Amino acid sequence: MDEARSVGRATIVLVHGGFVDGSGCEGVYRALCEERCHVDIVQNTTLSLEDYVVTTQRVMAASPDPVVLIGHSYGGVVVTQAGSDSKVKALVYLAALVPNHGEAVDSLLKNAPPAVPVPPILPPHDGFLLLDQKSLRPPSPRMCPGARPTPWRHRKCPGEWPP
Repeated sequence: MDEARSVGRATIVLVHGGFVDGSGCEGVYRALCEERCHVDIVQNTTLSLEDYVVTTQRVMAASPDPVVLIGHSYGGVVVTQAGSDSKVKALVYLAALVPNHGEAVDSLLKNAPPAVPVPPILPPHDGFLLLDQKSLRPPSPRMCPGARPTPWRHRKCPGEWPP
């Protein structure tokens, strides 16, 4: 891995979506490490968008190299916010929400193209968004090879969005 760093490769920082944790990135992490990439995974608290961005910035600051931020799902909102840091070499949106400057995430979900699946998110309650459990099915183990199951029925995501 040190050899890969010495030729100027960036650290890849994986930013997971809402309602999940960093364990869902394990398959991607392993594949990138097999290619001799330096990879970090942000483990978010899912308390607020601001906290998520600060946690991502801490991971970025710990890298001696420039970083490539990869955001999945709600992680796309986070990498958009954190991506203005001078250390960021590139942003990658992996099946992610890609807001324009100042665009609220709820408007992205309300105005999604017909072919795009929209998560069954309920309106904010006590500062959190919850998934409509009636519309959910347990995640397939095929989606996250090697990942440990998480209590998907009880996951919360920050209810605050960028203005």
